[in-house]
Amino acid sequence: MSQFEYPRPQLVREQWISLNGLWKFMFDDERRCRMPDGATEWTHQIEVPFAPEARASGLGDTGFHSICWYERSFELQPHAGRTILHFGAVDYRARVWVNQHLVAEHEGGHTPFSADISGTLKEEGAQVVTVYVEDDPHDLAKPRGKQDWLLEAHSIWYPRTTGIWQTVWIERVASTYIQSLRWTPIFETYEIGCEIVATGDISEELFVEVKIWHGENLLADDHYKLLGHEANRKISLSDPGIDDSRNELLWSPERPTLLNAEVTLHHRGQVLDVVRSYTALRSVAINRDRFMLNGRAYALRLVLDQGYWPESLLTAPSDAALKRDVELAREMGFNGVRKHQKIEDPRYLYWADRLGLLVWEEMPSAYRFSPKAITRMVREWTEAIERDYSHPCIIVWVAFNESWGVPNLTLTQAHRNAVEALYHLTRTLDATRPVIGNDGWEASATDILGIHDYDCNPDRLAARYTTSEPTRTLFDQRRPGGRILTLDGFPHRGQPIVLTEFGGVAFDKQGAGAHIWGYSRAHTEESFLALYRRLLAVVNTTTMFSGFCYTQFSDTFQEANGLLCADRTPKVPLELIRAATRNDHEKEDCYPGIA
Repeated sequence: MSQFEYPRPQLVREQWISLNGLWKFMFDDERRCRMPDGATEWTHQIEVPFAPEARASGLGDTGFHSICWYERSFELQPHAGRTILHFGAVDYRARVWVNQHLVAEHEGGHTPFSADISGTLKEEGAQVVTVYVEDDPHDLAKPRGKQDWLLEAHSIWYPRTTGIWQTVWIERVASTYIQSLRWTPIFETYEIGCEIVATGDISEELFVEVKIWHGENLLADDHYKLLGHEANRKISLSDPGIDDSRNELLWSPERPTLLNAEVTLHHRGQVLDVVRSYTALRSVAINRDRFMLNGRAYALRLVLDQGYWPESLLTAPSDAALKRDVELAREMGFNGVRKHQKIEDPRYLYWADRLGLLVWEEMPSAYRFSPKAITRMVREWTEAIERDYSHPCIIVWVAFNESWGVPNLTLTQAHRNAVEALYHLTRTLDATRPVIGNDGWEASATDILGIHDYDCNPDRLAARYTTSEPTRTLFDQRRPGGRILTLDGFPHRGQPIVLTEFGGVAFDKQGAGAHIWGYSRAHTEESFLALYRRLLAVVNTTTMFSGFCYTQFSDTFQEANGLLCADRTPKVPLELIRAATRNDHEKEDCYPGIA
């Protein structure tokens, strides 16, 4: 079993080749090379898919580098069909050659791209792929998330990620093949929307067969003719009616039921392509002041997850590590995560789908406002939504966070326009999920009002949000985080209110040193757990809230405010964290020394 599993879990083919492993590597700080034949001074070897800043890459170089080159050879013979080269993510701008032929250019550090390299392969001998990467560490007008622009990580920002940081892989397909597959659950009518796009040598006689199973039970076996290069159909399932029977088929964190699927592309009886996939039947919606899952009000218990590892940074050390992060969030009593400033690896979303964990997906921020920055965000955000649309675990899209990249929302119309535009664009690209325009404060167009409040005095926190007149007392008079919660012209319209960041209690159990960061501090396991219990009791019982998101899942470099250490070791026993997260008073006296 590979350390890294099939990289695209919702469109799986049996035959694929991973190009992860040792590549030749060089920095080009002086910009001496323009073409692959100029890249001859290979000074390093690097372990792909880990970034050169990560120790797992074999380099661990966290200095400022704007340009780098990669190269490796692989054995592969040409065949009658097509050969597709895939990159999961390359930060930030990439140019790719195969055997000295330019095959791809892509801008955007968090989204995938591919190239048909069939015409570039040699009949015999090694094939060579060369990658040029440009990633200016000082460029604040590109989506960069939590990557620090200073040499040393500070405050809430972390080491940079340059170059290849997700799997590189190859697959062989027929001359005509399935390019994309998109699933849309339609809870109200018990249907699954299915959109299939084929590419290659398009014929008038292309058909697809779609099979869907619930366990061993075949729910659908449909045949469609492609019109042009696509088919777009709704697959009706039998609605069992009563809730007890319906729940057997519905997806939720408590019962993550997935429907396995197989799609086969035919031409005049000949099988051209077969892909495996999965979907789920579930709905997410807003009803007045509550978040709804499968037609019922659902309390959100989320934890903020930065998605970093000490040795490998944004790249998980293994597929097992991604699975374990999902398991740990569930074991700590959370039913979801807010993936903060990161478009997460699809393998994480796969495990969230399979094990049952809700995910808020958030666009990594740029930090300087300009038309160029917004153009970059729109392009990359569009690609992210397209990539992740079919994952049932994703329930909310977040376009901006804390006015990052749009710092003058109260004063500058262009900044307000940007937030409103991305909100409406996201709602256009995906009408099935709620969207947050700007999370934390200064909200305008939004389906959920997210509030960030790091006051770690539980009594003050309770007093602030225990009010029968939130419009007058909270939105007009009080300023959590020192910012207004809603912009003029956008009063609270009754949307759900979620405390989307709070807590942030730093407790350095592993003794990393004095240079740690948090919004408040605890010095012992007992005081850490006691404060966590009191904070969670407040947010669990405040009727204003439709949910909460605690900061944070694990320590991340200088931020020691995780429930887990950076290596995912719990700071206090998991069962006690779980009891506090769920406000389960029966287990409150299980920890010695806690009164």
